[in-house]
Amino acid sequence: MGNDPQSIRRRVEALEMILERSMVIPGTNYRIGLDTIIGLVPVLGDIITAAMGSYIVWEARNLGIPKWKLWHMMGRIGFDTAVGAVPLLGDAFDVLYRSNTKNLKTIKKHLDRHHPETRVIDH
Repeated sequence: MGNDPQSIRRRVEALEMILERSMVIPGTNYRIGLDTIIGLVPVLGDIITAAMGSYIVWEARNLGIPKWKLWHMMGRIGFDTAVGAVPLLGDAFDVLYRSNTKNLKTIKKHLDRHHPETRVIDH
């Protein structure tokens, strides 16, 4: 629960997994997460998942990621929220567009460059 880069990396990776890849669609090998499930609730679900995704951006800010990258990350969340709010189309979009995964990738690139000691071997 610390504020060191390693602790932040673990928290962000865990939240991304919960939001984007925590469950498997039965009969397929495709993974979904709470972002897709909660997003089925019109408007409120999208607001909740946007808030959860914003936490990832807040942690990125704590790591010292440049402001332009933070704005880009928030743009992804805003785009995901806006399209996700459209009935039916938004639900299908949530299955395919993973803003939190994209934001995690941005954070990992920053950490690998500026805090290489946090690097772990991905499974």
